[in-house]
Amino acid sequence: MSPHTQPDRVVLQAPERLVSEHRLDFRRDALERLSKAAAEGAKRITIDLRETREVDASGLGVLVLLQKRARENSLSTCLKRTPPTVRHLLHLTQLERLFEFED
Repeated sequence: MSPHTQPDRVVLQAPERLVSEHRLDFRRDALERLSKAAAEGAKRITIDLRETREVDASGLGVLVLLQKRARENSLSTCLKRTPPTVRHLLHLTQLERLFEFED
C-alpha cells in the first residue's frame, strides 16, 4: 500500500485482492494512516480501488470498518476509481450508501 497525504485528506491504495488472506496488512496500515490523518486535521479518507480486482466479505468488512472509524473521527470516506464489479458488490450488499464515490 502506498499512502499519499494531501492537505485535507489521506489517500490509501487498496490492494489488488482485498480478501481474507490480504486484508490484515491493509487494515493495519489504513487504520494507522487514518488515525494520523485525523490527528493532523484531515477531513476525508480516500481509498483508491483502481487496482482492486477481487473483494470478499472480509474485504468489505475492512472497508466498513474504515468508514466507521473515519466517521468517529469526523472524516468522510470516499472510494475512488471503484471497479464496476466492486461497485456492484457494494450495491448488492447495500453498503454503497456508506461511501462517497469519485472517478
